[in-house]
Amino acid sequence: MNVRATAKFVGTSSRKVGLAAALIRGQKATEAVTVLRHTPQRATEPVGKVLASAIANAENNYNLRATNLVVESVLVGPGRTLKRFRPRAQGRAYPVRKRSSHITVVLRDEAPSRAATHIQSAAAVQSATVSNPPATKADGAVTKPAKRQAATGETKEAN
Repeated sequence: MNVRATAKFVGTSSRKVGLAAALIRGQKATEAVTVLRHTPQRATEPVGKVLASAIANAENNYNLRATNLVVESVLVGPGRTLKRFRPRAQGRAYPVRKRSSHITVVLRDEAPSRAATHIQSAAAVQSATVSNPPATKADGAVTKPAKRQAATGETKEAN
């Protein structure tokens, strides 16, 4: 099961956030939180908040444990760029682009849920009992089921 959290219009450029996101891809969620806490870049703060939100979503909405979660992907894209101007010498204006980014963290549950395992095992038992067993003749000889005979082109032998 995949769980996601998104933060939009974060006031840091997507290039800087992407460097912080690369640190946690593929790690366990609890280890990723620790890595982000101990990394000095400013961009790790919003990534850590989105990761914490995704973990909280998994625990509260889907009853998953944080210890079983793995960071499947961290998507970082550019957001809106605010265009501002700074005054410069001789009455000129210097453009300043204030970039933003969108961050999406996707977590997956490493351990399969008991309900899914139960459903899969029940389906396996049902398919095993429903399948056509080989038919036996009166003398004890085993014949193939009719569907297999039609598929292989075999014909029944006359007694």
